Amino acid sequence: MLAITVDIEDWYHIPSVTGSPFSKFRDVDEFFRDWNERYDYLTEPTRRVLEMLDELEVRATFFVVADVVEHYPGLVQQIATRGHEIACHGLHHACKIHPKTKQPLMSQDEFEERTLQAKNMLEKAGGQEVIGYRAPNAYIAGWMLDSLDKLGFKYDSSVCVNSFYNKTDSQRKGVDTRPYYPRRGSLEPGNEKRILEIPLSYFKFGLKFPTGGGPMLRFFGARYIMLGLKQSLKRGDTLIYFHPIDISDERFPGGFSAQRPFYWAIKGQVVERRIRYVLQNIRMKTSIGTCTDIIREC
Repeated sequence: MLAITVDIEDWYHIPSVTGSPFSKFRDVDEFFRDWNERYDYLTEPTRRVLEMLDELEVRATFFVVADVVEHYPGLVQQIATRGHEIACHGLHHACKIHPKTKQPLMSQDEFEERTLQAKNMLEKAGGQEVIGYRAPNAYIAGWMLDSLDKLGFKYDSSVCVNSFYNKTDSQRKGVDTRPYYPRRGSLEPGNEKRILEIPLSYFKFGLKFPTGGGPMLRFFGARYIMLGLKQSLKRGDTLIYFHPIDISDERFPGGFSAQRPFYWAIKGQVVERRIRYVLQNIRMKTSIGTCTDIIREC
């Protein structure tokens, strides 16, 4: 099975703007205190994503940054009303471990407090239980999974195994693309059935090339993504992810992306066509659904 996942975040949630040690604004709260211009570049492309999924008769898992509830009234309810699963993408899309050192940027108690607040906000807005989590910017650690398990989450989908970068505090020994149960305090597989990890896909050709979606979909195209999805599906269930702002035709506010000047060089309708191509072609090779559908299979 392939799970379709959508990360609901806006342009200012990227780490060069908020939520990381090198961002322009310390956090989203500071951004809204200082930013006096238009901020909403999310609502319109999210509407288009919902229409596309309706047209293709596909249900997806939407990993939502919880502050979207406050700044985009009714958006989470609209997603849930269309029959999609609501999952958690953090309270403010802040990194929980340092991108370089992988050391914690907050205590475990603070992480649990913030994540429980996000979970409650999303459950109230969406009218459904929230059991899934994806770490903002995919920076994930074993101790975070222990906390998610404690808070009642049933799965996480953050781990990306590849030969080029590691966004975790672990070596990921024994991890590929198949869903697995990590041992306590680690991201490596264990024997206890607890919180389930659903990793992102990769294509192995000597090296392991990340093919989960997002920037890889924007920069390298649909056929590249299909290589990884088809290979990963031979190992077991897997998933794809993208963002509504990937298909936005608008130019985002500038001046914040000096470290990644080409990050949004490719987006808009060309990326929407790529998403359609992947979904239309992959459904001929496997069943597609939500992360909770994978949980049921596991």
